[in-house]
Amino acid sequence: MAPTAATDQTVPTERPETPTRVTEHAVTVSAPAAAVFALVADVAGWPQLFGPTVHAEVVEENVLSDGRSEQLLRIWATANGRARTWTSRRTLDRAAGRITFRQVVSAPPVEAMGGDWVIRQADGSEETHVTLLHDYRAVGDAPEAVALIESAVDHNSRAELAALKAGAEQGPRDDGLCFTFSDSEHIDGSAQDVFDFLNRADLWPERLPHVARLDLTEDEPGIQHMEMDTRSPDGSVHTTVSVRVVFPERRSIVYKQLRVPAAMAGHTGRWEIEPAADGEGVVATSWHTVTLDPEGVRALLGEDATLAQARDLVRKALGTNSSTTLRHARRYAEESSS
Repeated sequence: MAPTAATDQTVPTERPETPTRVTEHAVTVSAPAAAVFALVADVAGWPQLFGPTVHAEVVEENVLSDGRSEQLLRIWATANGRARTWTSRRTLDRAAGRITFRQVVSAPPVEAMGGDWVIRQADGSEETHVTLLHDYRAVGDAPEAVALIESAVDHNSRAELAALKAGAEQGPRDDGLCFTFSDSEHIDGSAQDVFDFLNRADLWPERLPHVARLDLTEDEPGIQHMEMDTRSPDGSVHTTVSVRVVFPERRSIVYKQLRVPAAMAGHTGRWEIEPAADGEGVVATSWHTVTLDPEGVRALLGEDATLAQARDLVRKALGTNSSTTLRHARRYAEESSS
């Protein structure tokens, strides 16, 4: 065969694919596999169950012909002290006890990530073995990026499995530990002015009497990290740390309290602004979902304290501050529109 004549064209060289790393974490849970699977499948419940998860929602869902289902998720969670967001697609196979997930849009330094929840109950046993698998690639395979991802995956996987075990072994959440409540205010002003007041939390110390100090930073656009000192009626000051996710197009803000008082195991909430039913003005609502910590309740209120007493105490404390914020938001919006 005659040699091929040389040309001036440059043949592109393929870049080697970034190495994929795999991790495995596992835990044994004293609960039925179906109950464990249900907790992992319930995206709306993740912020109360999993410490790192700030907010999660199902964007799309399709049921396949073979009984499996596919979901597109948007997730906001903390990792290595920062809050990040990404989009994932997952497949739920209840018959096989497996949930497969793959990030569609990853946040640097993650180039790609996926994995599986494998939930299997041993024959004749009341225990369920849960394996959490991850595979990931770091941007550029940079050593510092690999170390950062490895640390975040290890920390979050251990935390999530421990929380899953505790939640499943606790049983159904109808025992009074987890409860939701709301407070609302009718406002004769614009939804945008109300939203601006709630969004500009950095101005709360000069706008709200119960806020003594507030440090607000953005981990990335639309994700706020907030540390706030709140004055109680008795003069004491309590520090809370929260991550807020802002949805300007919805005029909604969701948040998770990362540092909770002794009586709580979890606290999430959201601010919502909607048109009033009568068409006059808007209604701003503050929602709270709280999971109580039984040991913390006893330590705070005494060994004979009941969950009902703890719920009343939490309801009053959180509701008082929320109602105060809503009243000042109303005043701001109504004065702005006058």
